[in-house]
Amino acid sequence: MVREISVIAIDGPAGAGKSTVSREVAKRLGFMYLDTGAMYRALALAVKKAGIDPQNDKSLASLCKSLNIRFDAAQASPRIFLNGEDVSEHIRTPEIDMLASKISAIAVVRQEMTRLQRAVAEKAGRAVAEGRDMGTVVFPDAKCKFFLTATLEERARRRYEERRQRGEKVDPAQVARELKKRDEQDEKRALAPLKPAEDAVIIDTTQLTIDEVVDKICGMAKPRFAQTQK
Repeated sequence: MVREISVIAIDGPAGAGKSTVSREVAKRLGFMYLDTGAMYRALALAVKKAGIDPQNDKSLASLCKSLNIRFDAAQASPRIFLNGEDVSEHIRTPEIDMLASKISAIAVVRQEMTRLQRAVAEKAGRAVAEGRDMGTVVFPDAKCKFFLTATLEERARRRYEERRQRGEKVDPAQVARELKKRDEQDEKRALAPLKPAEDAVIIDTTQLTIDEVVDKICGMAKPRFAQTQK
């Protein structure tokens, strides 16, 4: 018997605030935070390290099945472990970001990662799942679905500040170009393209603070889950 799970799906493009918002929502509601974008980046890093051709479906499927991905949310900044190694910092590079976008468009990868994401959420029982197809593909029956967005300019500004604070020397214009390219790859792919679920609540975060977005999501989610527990 499949365990019934409670899922809040939060999708959107890079720089819309998904990660920070999802972490805070999970913390406030006592849910597990499922960062599926980090899972795809961890896979991309594994592909790079193994020297696997991204077009080799058989090798990719085999690699996906062998992965041991684990999250540790005990620390202030959640960590992700790939086969026992903390790769939290190694997966946050433009190269890995673009490779993750590329391999995520491959059917066999999507199938295996969707299976893994559902298994992780089922084990937790309650999860805030963040990504690009949580509400449309991975958890289509989620009771709460949100799609965060913001202008390209604002998203580029946020990503630039994020990378600058990590000590990277980055050009704001280059960051904007990378985001635009990533958007195009995600939105135009034939398999699970980036788009809001039909029943998702769309939130433009351009002029909102993190707390305002979290308040809005928690305010809508709490009543829905309270009803299912009666």
